[in-house]
Parts: sequence; structure tokens; C-alpha cells
Amino acid sequence: MNDPLYSMKREMLRRRMSNKTVKTYLFYVKKFLLKNKDVPIKKLSKKQVRDYLYYLQDRGVSGSTMNVAHNALRFFMIEILHKGMYLKIKFSKVPKKKVDCLTRDEVMRLIDSISNAKHRLLVSLMYGAGLRVSEVVKLKKEHLDFEQVIGWVIEGKGKKDRPFIIPLCLKAELETLCTTNSTYLFKGRGGTHLCVRSVQQIIEKAGKKALKTKVHPHMLRHSFTTHLLERGEDITRVQQLLGHAHPRTTLGYAHYAKAKLLTTRSPLDEIVQQ
Repeated sequence: MNDPLYSMKREMLRRRMSNKTVKTYLFYVKKFLLKNKDVPIKKLSKKQVRDYLYYLQDRGVSGSTMNVAHNALRFFMIEILHKGMYLKIKFSKVPKKKVDCLTRDEVMRLIDSISNAKHRLLVSLMYGAGLRVSEVVKLKKEHLDFEQVIGWVIEGKGKKDRPFIIPLCLKAELETLCTTNSTYLFKGRGGTHLCVRSVQQIIEKAGKKALKTKVHPHMLRHSFTTHLLERGEDITRVQQLLGHAHPRTTLGYAHYAKAKLLTTRSPLDEIVQQ
């Protein structure tokens, strides 16, 4: 058959899988093929796949890596070689990560510590709209509808479009920014958009300055989600704003919010005490 890696790449791109997924899957399949270079492509079976996964396991790779490698090889065997494959291999469970979340006060201290107005606006929008860093840097003025007060993420995670809310407190600044920039809202060097690493550095610097701790960009999205759930927003609506494919992903934040919800006073209590 033709180059199997080339065929696999074309098929993944045809399905609009993310560049990160394409790169990762190709990496593991290439390693797998090198490990089995003496076996003809047509002779590859689940035995070689099982042996390779156990080989990775023996090397002490993490449970999450095992799962990714398994998914990559499964895609290769079924979708490219057209071979049925079912493997019942138990990998170590990936421990659930605690959601890193900032309080509302910490969010404001972080934002207020940024002296550059454009950088401050960028970070404010990331938190205020729940945007990923890869999404905010690619925003263009045509993606914002100030009349409806919504914006659009174009080809976000999973190559899907989704709406996001424009915080009213940022509307005027964003409108002004749109009059000065003809393409990307947050420009970098050479006329293209600001790179992801630059945003990471802006947030990390602000975190050390304001909170004396390391803050990563996704913590702003975590905080946006948790604060909405604490406020009692409908989880389906939050799921749509975040672009989560499954409600259970959004529900992962509810566990963090629950502890704070227990200490939230009922509005009825406030009325009675007046």
C-alpha cells in the first residue's frame, strides 16, 4: 500500500482533527511501525499492537500516554488498514486532576497588576468570556458582534465554531481596538497574531507579581466556569459557552464549586434580616 503514515495524515485532516491530535497520533504510529519494521504492513495485527502497548507500559509511561497511544494505534488499524481490533487491556487509571481555580478577588488582582492596556484587555477577555489562549489570539474584528454583544470562536477545539459572551465592561475597549486593527485584535510581530507563548508569559508574570504563585492561562477558563456554576447558571448553557462536547466535562467543575455553594447565603436570609 502507499505510505501508511501519509494516508493516515490525509484521513485525519479530512476529518478536521486538530493539528495537535494529528501530530501526536502520527508520532505513536511511526514509533509502532519502527518497532515492527520486520513485519509486513498487511501482517500487522492486534498482537503487535498489544505487545507495543505492553512495551510502553514496561517503560513506565503514564496512564494518559498509554491511552493516547492506544487511540492512535486503534485509529491506524481500523481506519487505515481496515482491520477490526478490540483489545481488552487495563491501563492504570489516570488520576483526576484538581481543577485549578482563582477566586474572584485573585482574578481582579491578577488583571489589575498588568500595566500594558492591551495585554490587560486580552487577559480580561480570556476570563470574562472563558476563552482558551489559542482562541483569543486568533480573534478578528469580524468575529465580534457588538450589537448582539456576542463573539464567535472560529474553528476552536475540534475545529468547531461556537459563540461566547462579550463582557459589557470590555465592550467599549474592544470597539476601540477594532477601529485600530484591521485583522487580528491582538497583533504580534510581522502583522500576524500574538503567539500563544507570549500570552503564557504575560499571565505567568502577572501571577508572580500579584499572587506570588504560578498561574497558567487555562486557570482563567477554569475560574470563568466555576464562577458561573457557583452563581447557579444552567450547566447546559455553560457547556455551550465552553464548547464542551459532553456535559460530564463541565460537571467536573461543579465538584469544586460545591464546597463554596455550601457557604453561600440564601437571598431569603438577607430579606428576613433586613
